[in-house]
Amino acid sequence: MNFIGIDLGGTKIEGALLDQNHTILERRRVPTPRDYNGIVRAIRDMVEHIGYGDCTLGVGTPGTTGPDGLITNSNTRAIRGMPLLRDLREATGMDIRMGNDADCFTAAEAGMGAGAGFETVFGVIMGTGVGGGLAVRGHMVLGRAGGAGEWGHSILHPGGNMCWCGQRGCVETYISGPALERRWEQETGSRMSVPDIVSAEPPGFTIWRDAIVSDFGLALSGVVQVVDPDIIVLGGGLSNIPFLYDMGAAALHQNTLQGGTPILRNMLGDSAGVVGAALLGAETW
Repeated sequence: MNFIGIDLGGTKIEGALLDQNHTILERRRVPTPRDYNGIVRAIRDMVEHIGYGDCTLGVGTPGTTGPDGLITNSNTRAIRGMPLLRDLREATGMDIRMGNDADCFTAAEAGMGAGAGFETVFGVIMGTGVGGGLAVRGHMVLGRAGGAGEWGHSILHPGGNMCWCGQRGCVETYISGPALERRWEQETGSRMSVPDIVSAEPPGFTIWRDAIVSDFGLALSGVVQVVDPDIIVLGGGLSNIPFLYDMGAAALHQNTLQGGTPILRNMLGDSAGVVGAALLGAETW
C-alpha cells in the first residue's frame, strides 16, 4: 500500500507518493489554476501521474470542509463555498480524506520532524496566509468546526486592516507574505519581495523589521497563554526569515507569563504539507 498526498496552496499544488516507510517515491508540483474546475482537473491529473499500485489519498487545503461538504474559511478564493471533497472523489474515483493544510503541516512535523518527541506541538504556517494546527500526544486537535489552531484570524489590531474574511485587524493582514510586502511599499514607496528585503536590508529595513517582530510576538502570545505548547514549529515561506527565531521569540516571551517557549524551524521543509496530507489519507492522524 502506498500513500498519495496532495497539498493545495495558493500558488502551487504539490503531490507526493509515499511508501509504507514514509519515503517519498514520486513528487510533482504545478502552478495552482485560478479557477475551481482547473484546480479539480490539476489534482486529478496529478493523482494519475504519481500514483501506482494500491493507494490511499489525502488532500490538504486552505480552509476547512464544513458539515455541508463545502469549503469554508479559505484564503484561496476559487474553492470557497465549493464541494471540493465530493468533486475530487468523482474526478479521481478514489475515497479521499481531506484536511486543513496547516493541520497537515503540523501532523508531519509533530510525527516526523522538529516536533517529534514533544507532547504538545503548535505548528505555524506563514506564507500567502497565516494558519496553525495543534498536535497533542501525536493526535491532531481539530476542534468543534475543524478550526482549532487558526490564529491567523485572531484580531491583532481592532479596527485595523481589512481581511478577506470580513473582519478587521486579523493577524493574517499584518504578518502574511502579501501583508509584509504591502507594508514595505507603504513605508518606502518601493516594491520588493520579502526574501529580497531580508537579504538586502535596504534603507527602512529596521523600522519594517521591528514592526513585524512586535506583531509576531503579540499575535503568538495569545496562543501560548491558552495552549502553553512545548514547542512552536514554523513553516511556510516566511519561516526562512531568521529574525523570527531570535527577535521574534524574544517578543513572544515578553508578552507571556510562561515565557521561554521554543520556536523551531521545521525539519521537513516544503515536504511537510504534502507528507502530512499523505499521512491523513493513510488515517494515521
